Order: sequence, then structure tokens, then C-alpha cells
Amino acid sequence: MSRLPGRLRGLCLGLASILGLSIAVTVPATAVAVPAAGVAVPAAAVHAAPRTPAQAVAAMQPGWNLGNTFDSTGDDETSWGNPRVTRELLAGIKAQGFRSIRIPVTWGQHQGPDRVMDPAYLARVDEVVGWALDQGLYVMINVHHDSWQWINGMAADHDAVLARFTAIWTQVATTFRDASPRLVLESVNEPQFTGGDPAALLALLNTTFHRIVRGTGGGNAGRLLVLPTLHTSADQVHLDNLAASMASLGDPNLIATVHYYGYWPFSVNVAGGYRFDATARQDMLDMFTRISATFAVRGIPVIIGEYGLLGFDRHTGTIEQGEKLKFFELFGHLARTHGVTTMLWDNGQHFDRTQSVWKDRELFAQIRSSWRTRSGTAGSDLIFVRRSVPVTAQAITLNLNGTGFTQIRLGTSTLRRGPDFQISGDQLTLTAGLLTRLTQTQGYGVKTSLSVRFSRGVPWRMDVISTDRPVVAAAGGSTDAFAAPVAFNGDRLATMTATYADGSNAGPHGWTPYKEYDRAFVPDPAAGVIRLTPEFFAEVADGAPVTVGFHFWSGEVIRYVVVRDGSAVTGTPVV
Repeated sequence: MSRLPGRLRGLCLGLASILGLSIAVTVPATAVAVPAAGVAVPAAAVHAAPRTPAQAVAAMQPGWNLGNTFDSTGDDETSWGNPRVTRELLAGIKAQGFRSIRIPVTWGQHQGPDRVMDPAYLARVDEVVGWALDQGLYVMINVHHDSWQWINGMAADHDAVLARFTAIWTQVATTFRDASPRLVLESVNEPQFTGGDPAALLALLNTTFHRIVRGTGGGNAGRLLVLPTLHTSADQVHLDNLAASMASLGDPNLIATVHYYGYWPFSVNVAGGYRFDATARQDMLDMFTRISATFAVRGIPVIIGEYGLLGFDRHTGTIEQGEKLKFFELFGHLARTHGVTTMLWDNGQHFDRTQSVWKDRELFAQIRSSWRTRSGTAGSDLIFVRRSVPVTAQAITLNLNGTGFTQIRLGTSTLRRGPDFQISGDQLTLTAGLLTRLTQTQGYGVKTSLSVRFSRGVPWRMDVISTDRPVVAAAGGSTDAFAAPVAFNGDRLATMTATYADGSNAGPHGWTPYKEYDRAFVPDPAAGVIRLTPEFFAEVADGAPVTVGFHFWSGEVIRYVVVRDGSAVTGTPVV
């Protein structure tokens, strides 16, 4: 008789199940987990979880994604550029205030022809899950990029895909059958299908996942299971389909999940969506309303398993700082008031996993504050003061969000009401005298930052920027490498439009004149250029002049005409 400790027993059982073998094992009656700090924790404490699914999901708030790690499609967890996971990383995440961690896992490339999982890979996932549980975190694991690698072909290859999916979950569920109830399992990430009846295919996968996990017994008999909508979309039709699937299962220990990356034009900065405006806000409000109305009334808890902005996949500067802060402030508030647990998507662009610091500390401060309370914001975080004209007072609308204005700080000094600013309701006016004093030094750019304080939440930073109208010069280049020379003069590019002489739209996303930031155009103030990309010119007609509009955050718009002649490109400013 074999004597196998912990989850190694589960691993062997899973392999045996796939290979059709029989194996007998025994394990100690109790186990003691030891956190990274080296302090022993009684097994009962490590395995403890709130009594009801709703309590458990509430205890998971807030959550964080270990993105671009085990979900990578390469040989191992480092193949997409992130470092190997350590106990210290997980302890660092816990120290930041997170109470749960989602560990996306792509399994397919670690499956052999016989559908048996590479034991070393499964053991490594098991090890990291164990470390996270030892930290007292809730943990969610899933089947991740398999969704678009091979599961999406289920309509054409139904039996083979289902057998492969079944084999993965049989091994994974068996491996973790005796894990802490703080481990939750998610059937599949962002499910999608080519052809067939996608809703029916997803329902089959979800019910198959449910049957497999419950059938492995042990802790899996009542383990919390997470089921996604199609595409993890919060569109009503997909919410309704998932609600129906859950009802058919008759299992109280189920959680619904969707993802939210915002109103798409704002999320990637296209189609004029460079501000977190009323349309973007309403999209978010409607999403929370739909998931609450669909699931809360049925007593089903909801996890937003990923949230963020899609433009972050290129870099976080795709969305202007103040606009993104307003997005996260409202998102956190709505999650809290609707009782929804959220998990920040982080593929390495937010938390520096080597230095254990946030790459944008201001952004994380806003996110963390939103877990507890609201913060005041403003119409903008950019105050432009023209050097070439007399300085005048500037009014800014404050978004009080239920807070009260208290003061404005300049470094360690407090500005004076009257000489420096006036406040009336939500209208803040910075006086001409203050702005003159703040921008009296020579040169363009940020001269200082003001900190607007409210009765609660985090301060709102406003950069005071000395600027003048940008100037664009003529240039030549190619469709592979074209850069318009620009004297930014302290200004910042917000977006770009492109139209032909007849007024029709030019370039990618032909349904809108506004092109996608960092895809069709890339501002580079340090180099003094705005680059127009090969992707932009690929959809520009040969020989047809295109009028490009460079729209800056100060409100300035500079017109520029580019003409493509084969692979050659010329650019001329409009006087």
C-alpha cells in the first residue's frame, strides 16, 4: 500500500483515473500548513472558510490576477517575461491588501497524446496554489487560454475537445480534492466557439466541469465552483443563459463570473473615447445593474474575474492618467455597493514582481482606496497655462462623489482661499495670480502639482503645465517608418483623426474618424515626433491626401496632410 502525503495523493489518483488504473493510498488524518513566515498554522485555520457561498465570495474581495504566468502558452511560467513565482511574491500580494488570487492556467501544451498532464507542471501549479493558501488567501484556478487554442473548435471536433477538457479537469480536480475550501475552481476562461451553438456548447462544458469536480468527492463535493458567461460578457443574453444553466444544476455552491474592461472606445482610446465621459460611466453602471439584477435576486454571488483597461496591454499610458483614475474610482465604488468581488488583471504591468512595488503608485492608491470609500476627482488633472498670452483664472469642475472639499496643498503649503483659489459648490477656480506665480520659470512642461484634498479618499493631483500651441513640420518617410516632427511645447496628444478630402474616414476602424492610440499613431514627446504606424498606412488609399487632426489635451487641434505613394509617404502641415 502506498503512503502519499497531501496533494501528491491527488495527483496519482488523477493519473490513475485517466490511465484506467486502480491505486490505493492513505494519508495522515490532519495536515499543518506553514506560511512563508515560518509560523505553523493549525489545519483547521488554514482550511477555514465562511459558511455560505455569499460569505466566501465577500471574503475574497479584493482579488488579484497572477497574469501572464501559468497562463502563458510557452514551456513554463516565465515564457511570457514574468519571473518565476516565489513565496515572497505571494506574501507581497497579501501585504498589499488582497484577499484572493486568481491563478490562470493554460494546460493544453502540457498534455501528452494520451491526454495525461505533465506531472512536473501539475506539481508546480499545486506548489504555488499551496503557497497562496498558506498565506491565508483564497485561490481560484481555471482552464485559461485553452479556450481560444483548441476549445473554440468544439463545434467541428466535438468529441475530441470534450474528451480533452474532461481529462484536464479529471486530473486537476483529483489533485486538489482535499485542498482547503478557500480554493475555488473556474471551468474555463473567456469561452468562445467557432460555429455551432455557442450557448449550448458552453452549457455542456460547464455541466461537464460540474459533474467531474463533484464526482471526485472529498472537498470537491461542496467546493465553490465558478461558471462563466459566453466570452465572460455581461450582455444580458449571456447572463440569462448562465442563470438558466445554474438553475438546471440545482447546486447552491456556484458562483457566476464575468469580466469587465470598460466601454470599449474608452478602454483602448479609439473613436473619440479618450475621456471617461457620461457614455463610459453609463456603460459601467449598466453592467453592474445587469449582473445584480440577474444573479443577486437568485442568491448567486458574482466575481468579476478580470477588470482593467484593454489599452494597458500595450502600456498604461494609452489612457490619460486622470481619466483612468476616474474609471477605477467609480468601478471600486460600484463593486462595493453591489456586493461584487473583483480581481484586478495584472500581467506584470502593475505590480513589479521583482522589486515588489507598484509601477504606478498613484493608480494603486486610487484602487485600494475604492475598496473602502469614495474619493473626489475633477474634470481634469491637467491645467494648461499658455506662455504667449496673458494668464487668466481657470475653473475646474470637481466631482465630489459624496465627499467634501477641504483644501489644496502645494508641497507642504496650504493654498489660501481668495488670493489663490475660490470654491463655489463643485466649481474650483484657480486665480490668475496663483497660475502666474506657478508658471513664472522659463520653459515648457509641468511646473508643479497641486493636491486637491477631500473629506475622505485619496487626494486629486493636478499638474500645472506651461504650454504654447504645438508646431508640426513637414516630413518624408515610408509606410514602415513615418514620423511627423512636432514641437509639443508642453502639450500632450489626446487623440488623432484621419479623413479624406470628401470627408470620409481614412485608416483603420473606418467607421470613425478617430484612430486608436498607440496602434494607428504613437506620440513620442521625448523624440519630438508623432509616429504614424504601418497599421495605419495599410488602410490608407494610395495617392489620396489624408487630413490628420492632432487633438491635444489643451484643446489645440493641429491639421496635417499625409499622402501615401506606394511605400513612400509625405507629410505637410496645414497653415
